[in-house]
Amino acid sequence: MSSDYQIGRDKDEEFTYRGHTLEELREMDLEEFAELLPARKRRTIERGLTEEHQKLLAKADKRDAETSANNPLRTHLRDMPIVPEFVGKTFAVYSGQEFERVDVEPEMLGHYLGEFVLTRKSVTHGQAGIGATRSSKFVPLK
Repeated sequence: MSSDYQIGRDKDEEFTYRGHTLEELREMDLEEFAELLPARKRRTIERGLTEEHQKLLAKADKRDAETSANNPLRTHLRDMPIVPEFVGKTFAVYSGQEFERVDVEPEMLGHYLGEFVLTRKSVTHGQAGIGATRSSKFVPLK
């Protein structure tokens, strides 16, 4: 992998996404930024964002980071690609049961909002009760 396609940053370096700084990315229009994205996200933008996606993008442009941190933008749009205008803002993305907070960082560029909110909980099994299995007959009670 060549260094001009590096995504992320070292501790003391400025963030770059495919050779462009965050300020350069914010100055680009959406079609120019789409050229830097992976194929699936690029296709999403090239086919045209839906009306709901465009409304979310417009609301995010109007908000500043401080307002967003106190009152995050609530959305069901898990398939919205993260664009440079979203960096530093907070979203409340719907998981299917509740809205979960997502603080957008520069390293999240080129992903979908839904990738950062899990829709399923991990299974935690409790201790088996008496009579749950045949072998539990022989477990001494405490």
